[in-house]
Amino acid sequence: MFDQPIISISNLNHCLGQRSLRKQILFDIDLTIRSGEIVIMTGPSGSGKTTLLTLIGGLRSVQKGSLKFLGKEFRGASQLQMVQFRRRIGYIFQAHNLLTFLTARQNVQMSLEYYKHLSPKDARSKSEAMLKAVGLGQHLNAYPHQLSGGQKQRVAIARALVGNPRLVLADEPTASLDSKTGRDVVHLMQQLSKEQGCSILLVTHDNRILDIADRTLYMEDGRLRSQVLA
Repeated sequence: MFDQPIISISNLNHCLGQRSLRKQILFDIDLTIRSGEIVIMTGPSGSGKTTLLTLIGGLRSVQKGSLKFLGKEFRGASQLQMVQFRRRIGYIFQAHNLLTFLTARQNVQMSLEYYKHLSPKDARSKSEAMLKAVGLGQHLNAYPHQLSGGQKQRVAIARALVGNPRLVLADEPTASLDSKTGRDVVHLMQQLSKEQGCSILLVTHDNRILDIADRTLYMEDGRLRSQVLA
């Protein structure tokens, strides 16, 4: 099932800060994530999980080692190439990051602005269909302040998935949600990822959702300590 590598990482090291304040955050990371796989990464705060997530998402530059997305190397890639890579990656964050002055549909549709082959009408239809898929068909024109925390996270999921990404990165997506809403959100991610055939890498401290993973990683002090099969 998980045959094609989406992400291939070898001997990845990363530092933050400059000169005397420079500190190594990641040490000798090796990791492969395959097509359709749901991987959860856990570990203490400050262990490097979010730094690794942002590197995989192309939000930071690779300093040392190899990080390949669909066989293409991130290290040394041009700015244009990185933009093209990021178009194939969906992002879900704890804080939703919804624009408060846009409706749910407009927030989702923003993700399709770079898809020049889509007409505005098609982009709108696609966004509405994605919101209906996450159970928000009655809230297309609602603004973020009119939505609950779980509904906002569903908008964020729709925004991440509307462009049919090959990889979805989620950073603490259930942290601000109650137990039932959190379970609903991750099950929705699980269902939609299987339908779309995309992989998910999810960083969490929430032990209640570990069972959705095909594989669980544990990071400590900037190192992947274990890779436990679910």
